[in-house]
Amino acid sequence: MTEPAEPSERRPRKRVNYGAGREALLDAAVRVVGRAGLRKLTYRAVAEEAGVTHGLVVHHFGSRDALIEEALAHAIRSSLRSSAMEPGTGDAADFATGLTQMVESGPDLQAFQYELLLESRRRPELLPHLRELYEEYFDAARRELTQMLPEPVGEGFSRMVFATLEGLVLHQLVFGEREVIEDALNELRAVLRMLADRAP
Repeated sequence: MTEPAEPSERRPRKRVNYGAGREALLDAAVRVVGRAGLRKLTYRAVAEEAGVTHGLVVHHFGSRDALIEEALAHAIRSSLRSSAMEPGTGDAADFATGLTQMVESGPDLQAFQYELLLESRRRPELLPHLRELYEEYFDAARRELTQMLPEPVGEGFSRMVFATLEGLVLHQLVFGEREVIEDALNELRAVLRMLADRAP
């Protein structure tokens, strides 16, 4: 028999409206998975993290799979907004300027995405959804590179650049070393500047 949790350990229950409440629950799901892994994602864990009743989580999502899919879509949108991968300037100096800050300010968001990528090897039903959402990343990288470079940007090149960014995010997430990542990003930008300055 387990001891009941001390009252000070429990989060106070909140009353949340539908729109804001749904987003708060998705943020809570991302944090739960980012810190404890997908296997720890339960209605109760999300409710506790968000400080609401577990029935509210059931009401908003209906199934654990729906919660996972919506949390994944939410994570990708949040990550795209905060990544600065697509500043829209077409200047190599601006490319991915907010990447290291994004990792520092939202490590659970990044960890959540990697957890889901690995889980898709065990649960292939997640893969189509992940592939569709990752296309947003690939497209953002390709659009920015197309503005930056004088020659047409192929899918292979844009994915190579994105894979570099993703690897740097993972490295910072696991090892820290922000300065090392910033140096690597500066090297990437220098390569992109050389390509941008090349005459067509």
